Amino acid sequence: MPSASLPDTLAAPPRPFPDRGWHAAPCPRRGAWCALLASLALLAPAARAQDADRAESPYFFVQGAQPGVDALPLKRTDVRVRVSGVIADVVVTQRYRNEGTVPIEARYVFPGSTRAAVSGLNVRVADRLVVARIREKQQARIEYDAARRAGQTAALLEQHRPNVFQMNVAHVLPGDEVQVELRYNELLVPEGGKYRFVFPTVVGPRYASPRAPAPDAAAPDRAAAHAQAFPAQPVLRAGQPGASAFNLTVDLDSPVGIQELRSPSHAIDTRMDAGAAARRASVRLADASSRGTAQSDNRDFILDYRLAGGAIQSGVLMQRGEKENFFLAMVQPPQAVPAARINPRDYVFVVDISGSMHGFPLDTAKALMRELLGGLKAGDTFNVLLFSGSNRFLAPRSVPATPANVEAAMRTIERMGGGGSTELLPALRRVYAEPKPADLARTVVVVTDGYVTVESEAFALVRRHLGQANVFAFGIGSSVNRHLMEGLARAGMGEPFVITRPRDAPAHAARFRQLIASPVLTSVQARFEGIEVYDVEPPQLPDVLAERPVIVFGKWREPAAGPSQGGLTLSGGTVPAAGAQPRLVVEGRAAQGPYRQELPITLPQEGASALRHLWARHRIAALSDEEALTGGDAQRAAITRLGLDHGLLTLYTSFIAVDKVVRHPGGRSATADQPSPMPEGVTDLAVGEASALGAAVSSTPEPAAWAAMAVVLAVLAARRMRRRRGTFTA
Repeated sequence: MPSASLPDTLAAPPRPFPDRGWHAAPCPRRGAWCALLASLALLAPAARAQDADRAESPYFFVQGAQPGVDALPLKRTDVRVRVSGVIADVVVTQRYRNEGTVPIEARYVFPGSTRAAVSGLNVRVADRLVVARIREKQQARIEYDAARRAGQTAALLEQHRPNVFQMNVAHVLPGDEVQVELRYNELLVPEGGKYRFVFPTVVGPRYASPRAPAPDAAAPDRAAAHAQAFPAQPVLRAGQPGASAFNLTVDLDSPVGIQELRSPSHAIDTRMDAGAAARRASVRLADASSRGTAQSDNRDFILDYRLAGGAIQSGVLMQRGEKENFFLAMVQPPQAVPAARINPRDYVFVVDISGSMHGFPLDTAKALMRELLGGLKAGDTFNVLLFSGSNRFLAPRSVPATPANVEAAMRTIERMGGGGSTELLPALRRVYAEPKPADLARTVVVVTDGYVTVESEAFALVRRHLGQANVFAFGIGSSVNRHLMEGLARAGMGEPFVITRPRDAPAHAARFRQLIASPVLTSVQARFEGIEVYDVEPPQLPDVLAERPVIVFGKWREPAAGPSQGGLTLSGGTVPAAGAQPRLVVEGRAAQGPYRQELPITLPQEGASALRHLWARHRIAALSDEEALTGGDAQRAAITRLGLDHGLLTLYTSFIAVDKVVRHPGGRSATADQPSPMPEGVTDLAVGEASALGAAVSSTPEPAAWAAMAVVLAVLAARRMRRRRGTFTA
């Protein structure tokens, strides 16, 4: 590639107006007004976009906006987590109480794990327990609206994203306490021998681009509509404590000793069994700490731990069911070996400098970029695209990763401040429009907090261009949109990273370089002997880029007549002798040469019921990815059927609970949208200014808008001066 140099600074933007002309000679009043109208026309699209997106805009919460209404009905959230082996069982209890004088409908947008299989919802009103039912989404909404009109207390749980949910609780009467309990399971997948449990506590304010296609009003529950639709979300000012209490406890039960138990996000109190090989541990938020229970719900809760000897729980879990049997296989791959020779690569870094990145997130991104750029090899080339509402490359084309070019790029990045909207899609399109030599491997690295509503469109865009580049996603901040980061990496056959603190940047950058250097296992094949497997997820095993286990979900039955052909990438094998124990054989190619591992399988009399939910959740995620790539709702019927058959919350199914007692005849209630804290480290620039509850929020103006406003101000100033001088005529 021809050598190029990186300029110290970006090209200067066009001046908003010329240095001469406006204040030279008096101009006719008609000309001034024409200029004013033209300038206002430039601003009109933004205003119209704000009006159109009013329902989707985040806004600051205003206390006391509705007299007599308790605007903060969510009083407490308690989270109980039990980790048995590699499966976490989570119960979230939300307690709503109406301390106002009028009945209310409480609405609350809250986050969840991207891997969560939400399988249960109960509602307790006074001494009555109501068990929710899973319904097709539109049917659940109809039942909820009917109960609300009839004056019955009801709860509706809907999914807006795999990690964003909305709870509606109708008819909470003055003095009432309503307790809502939801349950989900999650698989904990270790990385480099370290296990991590994450409980997201807050939904960051999402930017809905006016440039993106509007939802289809004629089909409000279609996937195309959901790609952009996002509930109106009130948020508290930055630094304002959360409006409700939050508490969390975790109980760990492991067949291997637990070591290095810690939380990088919160202060915790820990109790463990005596001895060096403690297999049980209990964790709760510390009481007397600002990083414990005080203001603990403005960032993700993260718990890290290792098992004795750095082992992971390899093996095959089996479950017998009434109709079908399920399995989960987790196989530890070989350790990475440094590659003797690494071919040069081209790197394109896509860095978010929008308003929500202002302050701590952008400071963290800058620390990360210094580590990433500093780790490039002499033969590599790179470029940097900075984006907010607009985007700009630092150089016309990729440049060699020389120390001078790296330092010039960092000088420009260090001068950046956060401001503007978050136009991710135009930035990605511009990256893919850049040509590259056919023999050069390109890696795209996206650095953002992910506070956008265009996840599906971004996934589809990345997958369509998979032949041009693979994608690694770095999420920056205390409450990252993990759905976006994980989806980008999955679509781009890369890996996601989440950095919550600037000091963690070096470790994540080092892991990124290790991943790029050499996969640890390629040409992965698996076969089951002694049992027959089917409906296997994933249908083909990808290369293993890190020290992460090979994960396989599926269904099984017995006996098998030969090596299973259950949809995996399989190789030949032999059938165990009669009475021999069934086994799983995993083969591939590691850096050291051929790789093979065998795991024995014990057929159970009964098993963990969570496997059924985890298999269905994994299949739903795969179908959702396929739907995002093809557009429309081609997989809607399949996803709906999986949700109904396995009792899971999905994009097309919801949980509905209705109390049979009519408690509020007439059915009229005020609405209370429970506000969320601003994520830790995010400033008010993520939302902008709002003059009243529910007012549309404008993003920070982009350069074109600033130019138009400058013209308006110049025209008005010129007119005022001419009036003083008598240059304007009546």
